[in-house]
Amino acid sequence: MGVERLRSFVGSHRLIALDTSVFTYQIDANLRYLPLSDVVFAWLLQRGNAAVSSTLSLTELLVPAYQQGNEPRIQSYYGFLATFPNLTWVPPTLEIADGAARVRASYRLKTPDAIQAATAIYSKASVLISNDPVFKRVKEIDSLVLDDLL
Repeated sequence: MGVERLRSFVGSHRLIALDTSVFTYQIDANLRYLPLSDVVFAWLLQRGNAAVSSTLSLTELLVPAYQQGNEPRIQSYYGFLATFPNLTWVPPTLEIADGAARVRASYRLKTPDAIQAATAIYSKASVLISNDPVFKRVKEIDSLVLDDLL
């Protein structure tokens, strides 16, 4: 089963990068993916483990709530994301922008995906966890696509 494979997989890492989809599944309690995102966030609670994500993920997560004018949802996102232990939000810097441009040019990724990949690479994460197979193209970082575990 995918849950055990994911638990074993993340157990071999100390610093991972998370794409927006992992947060979405956890926050929205997506029935298909929640068992997998639960593993990731439980792992992240353990001492010695850490994750990074681009602040772009927060932007992507908040758009639907702002479109709906759903202030309680916006606040719940901030409450969860801003205080989660061992999670570092990495803003785009000049180095990350340059890295994203290189990734985008080399692998024909869309700009948001290139920023996510460049953030993971810049942060020296050992893997980028997502549900987007486009990241498999990026040779500079290992990626794990959640659908591959189902």
